[in-house]
Amino acid sequence: MARRQKADPEVVEALTEHTSFDEELVRQLATAGTAVNIPEGWSIIMETTPADSAYIVLAGTVEIRKAGQVIAHLGAGDVFGEIALVNRSLRNASVVAATPIRALRLGEEAISSLLEHDQEFADTLRTYAQSRITAG
Repeated sequence: MARRQKADPEVVEALTEHTSFDEELVRQLATAGTAVNIPEGWSIIMETTPADSAYIVLAGTVEIRKAGQVIAHLGAGDVFGEIALVNRSLRNASVVAATPIRALRLGEEAISSLLEHDQEFADTLRTYAQSRITAG
Protein backbone atom coordinates (compact mmCIF):
# COMPACT_ATOMS: atom_id res chain seq x y z
CA MET A 1 0.00 0.00 0.00
CA ALA A 2 1.40 3.40 -0.94
CA ARG A 3 1.76 5.62 2.11
CA ARG A 4 2.47 9.27 2.60
CA GLN A 5 5.34 10.09 4.94
CA LYS A 6 3.26 11.92 7.53
CA ALA A 7 -0.34 11.75 8.72
CA ASP A 8 -2.51 14.87 8.33
CA PRO A 9 -2.76 16.30 11.89
CA GLU A 10 -6.36 17.46 11.35
CA VAL A 11 -7.37 13.92 10.33
CA VAL A 12 -5.55 12.45 13.32
CA GLU A 13 -7.34 14.91 15.63
CA ALA A 14 -10.80 14.16 14.16
CA LEU A 15 -10.28 10.37 14.27
CA THR A 16 -9.00 10.56 17.84
CA GLU A 17 -11.95 12.70 18.91
CA HIS A 18 -14.72 10.79 17.13
CA THR A 19 -13.64 7.13 17.14
CA SER A 20 -12.46 4.61 19.69
CA PHE A 21 -9.51 3.55 17.51
CA ASP A 22 -6.15 3.33 19.26
CA GLU A 23 -3.34 5.75 18.44
CA GLU A 24 -1.55 3.34 16.07
CA LEU A 25 -4.68 2.61 14.04
CA VAL A 26 -5.52 6.33 13.86
CA ARG A 27 -2.04 7.00 12.48
CA GLN A 28 -2.35 4.16 9.95
CA LEU A 29 -5.75 5.38 8.77
CA ALA A 30 -4.60 8.99 8.52
CA THR A 31 -1.59 7.94 6.42
CA ALA A 32 -3.42 5.42 4.22
CA GLY A 33 -6.49 7.56 3.52
CA THR A 34 -7.14 10.83 1.74
CA ALA A 35 -9.11 13.64 3.38
CA VAL A 36 -11.88 14.91 1.11
CA ASN A 37 -14.35 17.79 1.39
CA ILE A 38 -17.77 17.12 -0.12
CA PRO A 39 -20.45 19.81 -0.60
CA GLU A 40 -23.98 19.45 0.76
CA GLY A 41 -26.27 17.53 -1.60
CA TRP A 42 -23.54 15.65 -3.44
CA SER A 43 -23.87 11.90 -3.99
CA ILE A 44 -20.85 10.10 -2.60
CA ILE A 45 -21.92 6.51 -3.24
CA MET A 46 -24.62 5.23 -5.57
CA GLU A 47 -26.72 2.15 -4.86
CA THR A 48 -25.95 -0.95 -7.02
CA THR A 49 -22.54 0.32 -8.18
CA PRO A 50 -19.20 -1.48 -7.65
CA ALA A 51 -17.25 -0.61 -4.50
CA ASP A 52 -13.81 0.97 -4.64
CA SER A 53 -13.60 2.78 -1.30
CA ALA A 54 -15.04 3.35 2.14
CA TYR A 55 -15.20 6.56 4.15
CA ILE A 56 -14.97 7.71 7.75
CA VAL A 57 -16.91 10.91 8.45
CA LEU A 58 -14.64 13.48 10.10
CA ALA A 59 -17.20 16.33 10.21
CA GLY A 60 -20.75 16.82 8.95
CA THR A 61 -23.64 14.45 8.27
CA VAL A 62 -24.52 12.03 5.48
CA GLU A 63 -27.83 10.37 4.61
CA ILE A 64 -27.97 6.68 3.78
CA ARG A 65 -30.66 6.10 1.15
CA LYS A 66 -32.13 2.85 -0.10
CA ALA A 67 -34.43 2.99 -3.12
CA GLY A 68 -34.50 6.78 -2.70
CA GLN A 69 -35.71 6.68 0.94
CA VAL A 70 -33.55 7.96 3.80
CA ILE A 71 -32.90 5.05 6.16
CA ALA A 72 -30.15 6.52 8.38
CA HIS A 73 -28.03 9.55 9.17
CA LEU A 74 -24.34 9.19 9.99
CA GLY A 75 -21.99 11.73 11.52
CA ALA A 76 -18.44 12.22 12.73
CA GLY A 77 -16.70 8.93 13.49
CA ASP A 78 -19.11 6.82 11.46
CA VAL A 79 -17.93 4.59 8.62
CA PHE A 80 -19.82 4.11 5.37
CA GLY A 81 -19.17 2.24 2.14
CA GLU A 82 -17.65 -0.69 3.99
CA ILE A 83 -20.42 -3.24 3.40
CA ALA A 84 -19.73 -3.76 -0.29
CA LEU A 85 -15.98 -3.98 0.33
CA VAL A 86 -16.28 -6.42 3.23
CA ASN A 87 -18.82 -8.58 1.36
CA ARG A 88 -17.29 -8.08 -2.11
CA SER A 89 -20.66 -7.03 -3.50
CA LEU A 90 -22.34 -4.10 -5.21
CA ARG A 91 -23.32 -1.11 -3.07
CA ASN A 92 -26.62 -1.78 -1.29
CA ALA A 93 -27.44 1.90 -0.61
CA SER A 94 -26.64 5.42 -1.74
CA VAL A 95 -24.92 8.01 0.43
CA VAL A 96 -25.57 11.74 0.05
CA ALA A 97 -23.96 14.61 1.96
CA ALA A 98 -26.75 16.07 4.14
CA THR A 99 -24.38 18.90 5.13
CA PRO A 100 -20.96 19.84 3.82
CA ILE A 101 -18.73 17.02 5.04
CA ARG A 102 -15.09 16.25 5.53
CA ALA A 103 -14.32 12.56 5.30
CA LEU A 104 -11.37 10.22 5.12
CA ARG A 105 -11.52 8.21 1.89
CA LEU A 106 -9.92 4.77 2.12
CA GLY A 107 -9.38 3.10 -1.24
CA GLU A 108 -9.89 -0.61 -1.77
CA GLU A 109 -6.15 -1.36 -1.52
CA ALA A 110 -5.85 0.53 1.79
CA ILE A 111 -8.93 -1.22 3.20
CA SER A 112 -7.65 -4.66 2.12
CA SER A 113 -4.26 -4.04 3.72
CA LEU A 114 -5.80 -2.74 6.95
CA LEU A 115 -8.24 -5.69 7.11
CA GLU A 116 -5.34 -8.10 6.66
CA HIS A 117 -2.95 -6.47 9.14
CA ASP A 118 -5.14 -4.90 11.83
CA GLN A 119 -7.61 -7.20 13.58
CA GLU A 120 -9.26 -4.32 15.51
CA PHE A 121 -10.05 -2.46 12.29
CA ALA A 122 -11.22 -5.66 10.57
CA ASP A 123 -13.53 -6.47 13.49
CA THR A 124 -14.88 -2.90 13.58
CA LEU A 125 -15.66 -2.86 9.85
CA ARG A 126 -17.29 -6.28 9.97
CA THR A 127 -19.38 -5.21 12.99
CA TYR A 128 -20.51 -1.99 11.22
CA ALA A 129 -21.34 -3.96 8.08
CA GLN A 130 -23.25 -6.69 9.92
CA SER A 131 -25.27 -4.22 12.03
CA ARG A 132 -26.30 -2.27 8.93
CA ILE A 133 -27.21 -5.42 6.99
CA THR A 134 -29.33 -6.62 9.92
CA ALA A 135 -31.01 -3.22 10.37
CA GLY A 136 -31.55 -2.55 6.68
